[in-house]
Amino acid sequence: MKKSVFIGALAASMIVAGASFAATLDDVKARGELLCGSSTGLTGFGAPDAANNWTGFDVDLCRAVAAAVLGDATKVKFVPLTGETRFTALQSGEVDLLSRNSTWTMSRDTELALDFVAVNYYDGQGFMVKKDLGVSSAKELDGATICIQTGTTTELNLADFFKQNNISYQPVNVADDNEAQAQYIAGACDAYTTDASGLAASRATLADAENHVILPEIISKEPLGPVVRHGDSNWGDVVRWTYYALLIAEEKGVTAANVEEVLASTTDEEVKRLLGASGDMGAKLGLDNAAFKNAIAAVGNYGEIFARNIGEGTSINLARGLNALWTQGGLQYAPPFR
Repeated sequence: MKKSVFIGALAASMIVAGASFAATLDDVKARGELLCGSSTGLTGFGAPDAANNWTGFDVDLCRAVAAAVLGDATKVKFVPLTGETRFTALQSGEVDLLSRNSTWTMSRDTELALDFVAVNYYDGQGFMVKKDLGVSSAKELDGATICIQTGTTTELNLADFFKQNNISYQPVNVADDNEAQAQYIAGACDAYTTDASGLAASRATLADAENHVILPEIISKEPLGPVVRHGDSNWGDVVRWTYYALLIAEEKGVTAANVEEVLASTTDEEVKRLLGASGDMGAKLGLDNAAFKNAIAAVGNYGEIFARNIGEGTSINLARGLNALWTQGGLQYAPPFR
């Protein structure tokens, strides 16, 4: 009898503890605005224009979540965060969601009381140098000064790579991409290292982009994705399935332009559930059943978001590569929407 009382008390305490963390969806609804942690400005991924209008690959995920939760993709406040401040800002409740090129690692997953809910970009760390440095491989950077953001996995990967190749380097620590680029251009470092996508984004903003080379080595796995606080599984599900809805929409050929037409005519049962015509899928998460249709209508499917912000033909000019759908040889894959 005493054992059952103890177990009951433990279960009750766990419920209370969980409930204290499980208010994000209610908070966002009550506030009428999503607080999104973004980068301090990374072209193609998340950056404001002169009028403080934010655009980018990661920005669009936040807009999709706002459309799903609030029915309006403009109801987002973007909070610029550096590599050092991003996780504490999420932990403290300064933001509801972190969507700014953050790598999913075991220690971050287990030690920071945070949950990575999906991988929206598969990446790897690389190096950029000026052509006139005369190197064609990162293994030729022995003794080089290298600009590197503090508070990132990039620091640890860099140390591992140089140790494994028995070469040395001198770090030049910077707070964010903007400072890294400024120091690199000023000649304070011989090379700049970060995720390869970030290097492409930085190079695209340079007036003499053709004079800068991204070296061939990719020295790490960098699965990047949105992050929420641990302990609020419902909010994690909202963000996760909003993202997966964008993937499934691309797989099924549903776009921002045709979503209403597809809703009216489709015979595909998964698409009906996706767009709210059957299944009460939104209601399962505390959302309107049109939530995911609203997200797709607001920002398009995953492929549209990729192409518009960072794809081939943009200034960033990234190929889909690993980020192609699983049906096209990539790693982007959503569980069944049922």
